[in-house]
Amino acid sequence: MTAIRLLLVDDDPLVRAGLSFMMGGADDIEIVGEAADGGEVEALVDRTHPDVVLMDLRMPTVDGLTATERLRARKDAPQVIVLTTFHADEQVLRALRAGAAGFVLKDTPPAEILAAVRRVAAGDPVLSPTVTRQLMRHAVGTAADTRRTRARDRMAALNDREREVAVGVGRGLSNAEIATGLFMSVATVKTHVSRVLAKLDLNNRVQIALLAYDAGLLEEDRLEGNQESH
Repeated sequence: MTAIRLLLVDDDPLVRAGLSFMMGGADDIEIVGEAADGGEVEALVDRTHPDVVLMDLRMPTVDGLTATERLRARKDAPQVIVLTTFHADEQVLRALRAGAAGFVLKDTPPAEILAAVRRVAAGDPVLSPTVTRQLMRHAVGTAADTRRTRARDRMAALNDREREVAVGVGRGLSNAEIATGLFMSVATVKTHVSRVLAKLDLNNRVQIALLAYDAGLLEEDRLEGNQESH
């Protein structure tokens, strides 16, 4: 089995050392490099060709958000997992919109960070349904009217079945769960997800979820969030 090539980016040398010790002990993960600032990332990616980048958001010169935006705009970009101290920080949402596959909190147990790296390397996002709903509610609550209009215009490119699949992705459901709910095969769901990504010029499921929420396609989830807050 080929090891997952991992790049660590954090301005705190103690954090990098801890992550390197923790990740380096896994048989299926290879630490290919470390960076102390977002400005070092692109050159390091060119040299080391990582599969996944574990990216701190707050760094003094070039922050993780800027570095993520630059990376995800590249052809054959590595997957990015954002390191943060807040669940619903606006920078986290911006990083997800830029194409990060998810985020982990800095106080996440080591086993969960390892699992997140493995999931992202396999092509899966690292947002649980619970965290997805929390983030999306925050995103909807702070979204401007112009963002909703743009999102609805983009969603109009989808047919009804693709839109239903996009809603399932927005609710944090797996392909198997979407297939069960829509009475179709998992293979068909995968095909629809691929078409949604292509039609909307997105690169992962997290971006589908954000766009679905921005477009107001998950009003039921939003109402549930309002009820819980009262």
